[in-house]
Amino acid sequence: MDEAPGVESELIDAIAAYAHDPLGFARFAFPWGEAGTDLEKFEDLEGWQIDVLESIGSKLRAGADLQTAIDEAIAEMPPILEAVASGHGIGKSALISIVIMWAMSTAVDTRGVVTANTEVQLRTKTWPELAKWHRMCICGHWFKLEATALISKDPAHEKTWRIDQVPWSEHRAEAFAGLHNQGKRILVIFDEASNIADKIWETTEGALTDRDTEIIWLAFGNPTRSTGRFKACFGQFGHRWGKRHVDSRTVRISNKSQIQAWIDDYGEDHDFVRVRVKGEFPRADAKALLGEEEVRAAMERLLKPESYESAPKILGVDVARQGGDRSVIFPRQGLVAFRPKSMRIQDEMLVADQVARAWDKWEADGCLIDCTGGWGYGVYDRLVQLHYQPQPVEFGGEPFNATFANKRAEMWWEMAKWVQTGGVLPNLPSLARELTAQLYDYNKRGRILLEEKSIIRELIGESPDEADALACTFAYPVKKRTDRRDGFAQTAFDPRTVGKGGFAQGVVSHRGFKAAA
Repeated sequence: MDEAPGVESELIDAIAAYAHDPLGFARFAFPWGEAGTDLEKFEDLEGWQIDVLESIGSKLRAGADLQTAIDEAIAEMPPILEAVASGHGIGKSALISIVIMWAMSTAVDTRGVVTANTEVQLRTKTWPELAKWHRMCICGHWFKLEATALISKDPAHEKTWRIDQVPWSEHRAEAFAGLHNQGKRILVIFDEASNIADKIWETTEGALTDRDTEIIWLAFGNPTRSTGRFKACFGQFGHRWGKRHVDSRTVRISNKSQIQAWIDDYGEDHDFVRVRVKGEFPRADAKALLGEEEVRAAMERLLKPESYESAPKILGVDVARQGGDRSVIFPRQGLVAFRPKSMRIQDEMLVADQVARAWDKWEADGCLIDCTGGWGYGVYDRLVQLHYQPQPVEFGGEPFNATFANKRAEMWWEMAKWVQTGGVLPNLPSLARELTAQLYDYNKRGRILLEEKSIIRELIGESPDEADALACTFAYPVKKRTDRRDGFAQTAFDPRTVGKGGFAQGVVSHRGFKAAA
């Protein structure tokens, strides 16, 4: 780009002038108010966005002035830290995109990372917004936007001039330990920062130690937790962070009618409104469905058989989705959940074989199988082929009760009530970890929603397969079968005989699901 002639050379000079002026860059580089563009209805940025960009610029200019006045002084300058806790719909992703384009465009060999609470957030929200602003940017043609990175088109710099999308993992925190770019610029952005684990914050902070380097760290998000490092940006570490609370009602682009509906439903001082509208931290974290003491009590509880043996026998099945996941068969009868069978196998035919064996051995009254997103239907279809009547469960499906956002939230809630009101759990440390890791919150419609399974996986190092299998036993009501007539199950069905000479002689055992009326 140094040899670019004419207009391109002038553009390079013009952009370079904004190296310490991100607000000036934002106003120069994007088509504010221009007809036919995405910004034709917008004459300028939102007020809070202007404040953040001005703060970054003023701190960069102050550092540059010190470097000029006192040799090596810039080496002692701390990173530029900015945190924004906000309600919904304020233009957070737009500002993230503008900052990325400014940082990349105004300093050669800028390096950076962008992470978020989940990989889904990065892939479906943060990156598509960046794609829009990259397309609108006057110098966007200098960079190529790939699925997980924004990279310089200059072949000599494509490895050293880039911003990468990096999903966080406490088990791979080293990705955030390599944030070094001596003598140049580092940009770190945390999106939906409340739900990024403290370990990632700590690893990132420890890595940002390069001398003579412009280090800019921005953290944005709904303040969903009353503890953690994002909250500490506004408290314990507030003297180092530029911090702002942005109320959705003060932003021109927010949905005012929806906001008023939330306030009418919950009241202005409710935690839901504090977090989702006012950008204030809740009085308490998103709540855990089950506490450690409740789970421990359920694992130590004892019941006599007569207190549960008249109840239906139910199998809940969670089918492995990834190589490290487990397929789990969890038996429950009334107030007692028995020790589950866990298998690290992904062959759905083998899983179906194990479910059929458990079904016949225990003489279960019903079996509910997690078939979310298509997973599990191989097991379900095979059992139907073998003349069983399982019930598929879609975690994202419609709940019976509109209080819940989806089926998974509803059945976990029912399971939690069961634990709290006398249920008996097998004494399994893995199950205890899974049950106590699950948090719930409220979605934009005020319905109860569980945190995503991917978050639990990051927190405890594995998918909550046992807990999900147990939760499946609460997905639909099951009746105790009363039609075990003479001759109905004289001969147990052996699925191993299928394809090897046909069915065993006699009448096939046909244990089926019966939904309560």
